[in-house]
Amino acid sequence: MTQRTHDAEERARLLTLATRASVAVALLLIALKGGVWLASGSVSLLAGLIDSLMDAGASTINLFAVGYALKPADKEHRFGHGKAEALAGLAQAAFITGSALLVLAQGIDRLLHPQPLEAAWSGIAVMLFSIIATLALLAVQRHVIKRTGSTAIGADALHYRSDLLLNLSIIAALLLAQFGVQRADALFGLAIALFIAFGAVKIGRQAVQILMDRELPDGVRAHILQLARSIPGVLDIHDLRTRESGQHWFIQLHLELPAELSLAQAHEVGEQVRLAIISHYPQAEVLVHKDPA
Repeated sequence: MTQRTHDAEERARLLTLATRASVAVALLLIALKGGVWLASGSVSLLAGLIDSLMDAGASTINLFAVGYALKPADKEHRFGHGKAEALAGLAQAAFITGSALLVLAQGIDRLLHPQPLEAAWSGIAVMLFSIIATLALLAVQRHVIKRTGSTAIGADALHYRSDLLLNLSIIAALLLAQFGVQRADALFGLAIALFIAFGAVKIGRQAVQILMDRELPDGVRAHILQLARSIPGVLDIHDLRTRESGQHWFIQLHLELPAELSLAQAHEVGEQVRLAIISHYPQAEVLVHKDPA
């Protein structure tokens, strides 16, 4: 088994672990938050419940999208299936936007018609547990993102990081309501809805950039040029083009080589450049074109 094959299998294992853990945590929190919301009627708890429902939906989409994105290239998809991850990110953005609108409507209604809360302390206990579960999941996701650079897992982690602030806000709202500030629950619910909507815009924008074949970051492009220029015989480089598709990067560049090189010598220089780039970015497919200077 080659090192590249081993790396691909390890990325697949980590992505599957992260998506399954995300679904499991979301389903557990739905059950807990749903029970406490039915007992309390809290708008902020409803926001947390809807957010967890959206988490479960988005994570389930991720589970299938990542599995599809990991499929190798075939006759109909010669560049692989990696953009399925970006499509999953767009689906997440839609889910999150829908949840924000639902909470916004409920918060406005409760702000105009405040009601006392029941079972607030049970709600606080559930939210504390939610924070612990979310931190554990984020630790897993952080490790997977570091090893794979997955867009879908990154979008999922962004949402769960926002959940930490959301859960703390719900605790604050429930505590204030217990001390007689009845509209605090509705106000926190509205604030959470706006925060969720902001996250949806950020996730959607990132997914669109990938679907539109945006270039890799400037620092990565500069490093690619540095690696190519370090190979003896390379006089200059032009027309560097890069894009990202799920777990795969696609890199194209033109080398300017001495005109007197034979075809075999030019090919060897190009192969050295390709291997130098892949040694640092094993997820990359590198296409090198050779031009006489």
